[in-house]
Amino acid sequence: MAAGWAVAFDAPFTWTKQVASDFGGTRNGMIVHWLNDIKEKGGMRSQFGHVIDIAPTILEAAVLPEPKSVNGTPQTPIEGTSLLYSFNDADAPERHTIQYFEMFGNRAVYHDGWFARTIHRAPWQAVNMPPLETDTWDLYNVNEDFSLANNLADKYPQKVVEMEALFMSEAEKYHALPIDDRVIARMNPAIAGRPDLLGDRTTLTLYSGMDGMLENTFMNVKNRSKTITAEVVIPKGGANGVILSQGGRFGGWSLYMKDGKPIYTYNYLGLERFTVASTSRIPAGDATILLDFVYDGGGLGKGGKATLSVNGNTVAKGRIEKTQPLIFSADETADVGLDNQTPVAEGIGIGRDETRFTGKIHKITLAVKDVK
Repeated sequence: MAAGWAVAFDAPFTWTKQVASDFGGTRNGMIVHWLNDIKEKGGMRSQFGHVIDIAPTILEAAVLPEPKSVNGTPQTPIEGTSLLYSFNDADAPERHTIQYFEMFGNRAVYHDGWFARTIHRAPWQAVNMPPLETDTWDLYNVNEDFSLANNLADKYPQKVVEMEALFMSEAEKYHALPIDDRVIARMNPAIAGRPDLLGDRTTLTLYSGMDGMLENTFMNVKNRSKTITAEVVIPKGGANGVILSQGGRFGGWSLYMKDGKPIYTYNYLGLERFTVASTSRIPAGDATILLDFVYDGGGLGKGGKATLSVNGNTVAKGRIEKTQPLIFSADETADVGLDNQTPVAEGIGIGRDETRFTGKIHKITLAVKDVK
């Protein structure tokens, strides 16, 4: 939604999602229902809690120990505090007394009713952020100031210093350092400077049933050349549906078939679609469909040349004039044999059932190559 509506919906708080240093970005109501074990009905609880408290609450309620190992893998200790203590005691002393917050440089810390924070950037700011060291911290007493309206930083400067130091110690303790205020660039490991889950491998073999793969668990195809080699079986009457796709309505790409013809569509931010389509149907039987995309190089988000071939014969060529350099989507996925959520390409249906490939996929090989 538009930023103005987001701000309005978060009233009486002043900020929105992505602002971890304001209750408009973090504070939410929660309902707990436990018919036989919560005696009071319709009661309110004001003890501080955090989403990391949910797992330990459920474990305590179920009388289950915290898992130390899962399938042989040692587990990081749970960082939250069970909220069960407050269910039948509205006046129970608060147990979750310290909590840090950080997202894209917006950071804060809560401690025993005090809340110190700095607003480093607005959610709609993606570039030209000020240095983190120049941020100014505010101070609030949330026991008396529900909506963070009364900044007490000038009145209690020493408390601000103490709270800033507490934030840094908590951030170090829970591995939130270094603070990184980049936004979209953080989504692409190759640009962000962090390890890629797939390491330096350049090929990925995929099979039917592999869908719902989020962007950072899939091969990074951005700003590089790629080939998609799909070994399929075409049924009598021809095939329809998606062979391999990534992204959705607002950005991504899809190799699919419609009316028995192979097609490749690159969707640029939902604003433009570049399509390379065969005019010939693929006959029934085994077939190898190849999409070869040769990236222009010379920087990020450039275009390239796409060639479609079937069983070694070229069936279509075309230009992809521009590509997305950093991210396709925060929640759309890569999918084999279907387009899981909103469709990359138009006119092929919506969701799992309508976009499902009607032939058979033996395997798909995705290969990438860097271009300077």
